[in-house]
Amino acid sequence: MNERKADDVGRLWLVTISAAVILAITQGARQTTGMYVSPMNTDTGLGIANIAFAMAVGQFVWGAVQPVAGALAGRWGYAPVLAIGVLLMVFGSVITPLMKSTLGLVIALGVIQAAGAGIGSFSLLMGAVANRLPADRRAFASGVINAGSSLGQFIFAPITAGLIAWVGWVTSLWTVAAIALIALPLVWLLRDPPDRGTAASAAEGPGLREQLSIAAADKSYWLLHAGFFTCGFHIAFLVTHLPSEVQLCGLSPAVSGNALAIIGLFNIAGSLLIGWMATRWRMRVLLFWLYASRALAIVLYLLAPKTAETLYIFSAVIGLTWLATVPPTAGLVSKLFGVKHLATLFGLTLLSHQIGGFLGAWLGGLAIESSGSYQWMWYADTALALLAAILSLPVREAAPRFRPLTAS
Repeated sequence: MNERKADDVGRLWLVTISAAVILAITQGARQTTGMYVSPMNTDTGLGIANIAFAMAVGQFVWGAVQPVAGALAGRWGYAPVLAIGVLLMVFGSVITPLMKSTLGLVIALGVIQAAGAGIGSFSLLMGAVANRLPADRRAFASGVINAGSSLGQFIFAPITAGLIAWVGWVTSLWTVAAIALIALPLVWLLRDPPDRGTAASAAEGPGLREQLSIAAADKSYWLLHAGFFTCGFHIAFLVTHLPSEVQLCGLSPAVSGNALAIIGLFNIAGSLLIGWMATRWRMRVLLFWLYASRALAIVLYLLAPKTAETLYIFSAVIGLTWLATVPPTAGLVSKLFGVKHLATLFGLTLLSHQIGGFLGAWLGGLAIESSGSYQWMWYADTALALLAAILSLPVREAAPRFRPLTAS
């Protein structure tokens, strides 16, 4: 019996780590697209605002596709839907350099590539793993998966920057697309059905339409949407425009690659720490402090001299909270509504995240072209972070009970 339990735990860890690696690949490739803005603009002459608009569309599409993909995974299974996502992401990346108009760039980068990355992202991967785990282990597993996203950013940022400097942005984008194909065999590991006991438990409860009605009437669910909107605004603004901010500060382009890598490195620690803390403290309180600390970090950055060291310290602090909001948000959604429709319900919160992302990426482009500065974007980001912190506190939540992921 103990050997069987050990085998079950080993299988659960294999699935969890496989999901983390897949997310590292899809998110690592996606989170470094901002590094292509300047060389793409120089090569195509489309203008930073138009390129930022295409990336803003991508932010929205990335979120919009996730609840749909979650519903499809409920019918077809997680593995085939995830495989489609990986292939779409690769195809969109390959055809992006062939697009010479804003519309073409929107279709390739903003729709096809972003849709593929969205399918192979948080909601499906966390849904695939959560269906195999008891409730008190999901938050920690979500933290492990979320850390994969940060590891991907840490790995892909210097690779992307180095390739752009060495072989140009086109070959760099194609190389990253080729690397992304590594995710396909890992997707196959998620084909197995959940444990029969867990699957039976997940099968109980309302259908998708009824569950959506229940969630729509729940104030806590909408408060999570509001917080995640701010998170998306913040992340998309930085991912898209941090390289331009580095340029405005008169610093080397390598600083932007290093800064994105630092964000990814520190969010590995932040994700694992939050996943652990979510098993011991109320997740709504964790969300409050995550959003509040972002606001403080931005204020301190604006007051500090703009040196490479300042950018690196700011990136490290922001990195600790970067995607650390994902495990407690996903954990709260599963606490409120269970895991049967988690991929769809959490996917909808990610849609709100990416509506914020659309505005963060697009308005940043408009700001820099109209005023030559991101000053008002920083102010807006700070205000939204403070609002998200306040709105996290009324979310209803029972006290957590922790059980480690072991065979015992």
